[in-house]
Amino acid sequence: MATLKTSDKQNSDILVIGLSAKDGKLTIESGSASVNTKSLLLALADMGATGKADEVMMIPSTSPRLILTTGLGESGNDYSGEVLRRAAGSATRALAGHSSAAFSLPHKSSAQFAAIAEGIALAAYNFTDFRGSTKKEQKLPLAAAVVISKIGNTSECKSALKRAEIIATQTHMVRNLVNTPPSHLTPISFSESMKKIATSLKLKSEIFTHTTLKAKGYGGITGVGQGSANPPRLFHVSYTPAKPKARIALVGKGITFDSGGLALKPAAGMEAMKCDMAGAAAIVATVFAAAQLKLPVAVEGWAALAENMVSDTAQRPSDVITIYGGKTIEVLNPDAEGRLVLADALVKAQEVGKKAGGLDALIDVATLTGAQGVALGIRTSAVMTNNEALSQRFMDATQISGEQFWPMPLPEELRASLDSPVADMANIGDRNGGMLVAGLFLKEFVEPAVPWIHLDIASPAFNERQPHGYTPVGGTGIAVRSLVALLESF
Repeated sequence: MATLKTSDKQNSDILVIGLSAKDGKLTIESGSASVNTKSLLLALADMGATGKADEVMMIPSTSPRLILTTGLGESGNDYSGEVLRRAAGSATRALAGHSSAAFSLPHKSSAQFAAIAEGIALAAYNFTDFRGSTKKEQKLPLAAAVVISKIGNTSECKSALKRAEIIATQTHMVRNLVNTPPSHLTPISFSESMKKIATSLKLKSEIFTHTTLKAKGYGGITGVGQGSANPPRLFHVSYTPAKPKARIALVGKGITFDSGGLALKPAAGMEAMKCDMAGAAAIVATVFAAAQLKLPVAVEGWAALAENMVSDTAQRPSDVITIYGGKTIEVLNPDAEGRLVLADALVKAQEVGKKAGGLDALIDVATLTGAQGVALGIRTSAVMTNNEALSQRFMDATQISGEQFWPMPLPEELRASLDSPVADMANIGDRNGGMLVAGLFLKEFVEPAVPWIHLDIASPAFNERQPHGYTPVGGTGIAVRSLVALLESF
């Protein structure tokens, strides 16, 4: 990750500035830096520059020796934080292999300054842990960056730099976990590695082993994991500041690999199922970030971890399991497994929260349904809730984070499709509105008085196409920034 600093002067060999356009006319947006606008525009026109998002142009110069323009889209007097974040990220990715650069993008507020810093820090990332002979061929991410700003010395901007580095560190951790192959990331290795980090941050954590889960009645987690040689786990981490202003519980789906079980997935695309633990990674990273930022909010994280595999001990279609707390589920589809592990963890999170005086919010995060991508595409995640005030609070947080989420309903008429003739519920219902049916399933394990939101991040959690903005190929780290912004709102 790039080390971030700020200055009101440009002293770097490499300068990043903005480029926008309107009606075919290019506009240089160089912030506080002084550049030869006329000659730059002539060069950019000759190069066919458009100023569109994700477009980066490199122009050799004398002082500095290299100028990069990064697309801001349509010209305007004020650019949103997300436009600046993505523009800074695109430039940072283009600068892989360089040691340092200065960024002078247009901004007037500390929020815009923070977005630029975040874009740089988030984009300064690569994943080479499993490269051997080709590792030396990979360019290192940009190592250091200076954000040129007239307001950079304010306390708000200095705090923003520190916050950006923490957010990026935790987002990169999520990306690393998602990108790690299932041969190396199992429920055991996930929980043990996260426990080591929790200990280094002086956070309380515990690991519920397979034996404990089975003995205590966590039928969802044990049922999903019973077909694998790698036994399941429930990882719990807590951050409790003095006199917390709110108490939040976060629950994450942590399927370290999802074969579909005895509802085996097709081979095409199954390699991406290493990402099925992105929700668990996101909620653990959020707890770590809350601790590093010293937020005055108590946060409990529950990562429900299992590997959904095919074997003679795997769950069978029509098996009946008992979720923690006593509700029975007929498992009609072993590939609808995420909701089963989440159910156990949701009930446990509320039990612990009640003993501590109650929860102000309960949030689960999961790569839950393929229907999410069908409904909202590959970059927008879904939000479902039993509490509109909490949902709106979260949506307000996404305006700060820049992450794309969209509220979705939980229609009561779909609930009947989850009825079972032999158990309290079935784990699947109507295929139409499958994302909403999954949300209704989870709602059954949330007490009505507990404010709850469900985030389905299935497609946005793993980018299988081209990098864009500050987002690389592979794990994206979606939800961490929005969850942190939500915690800060309390």
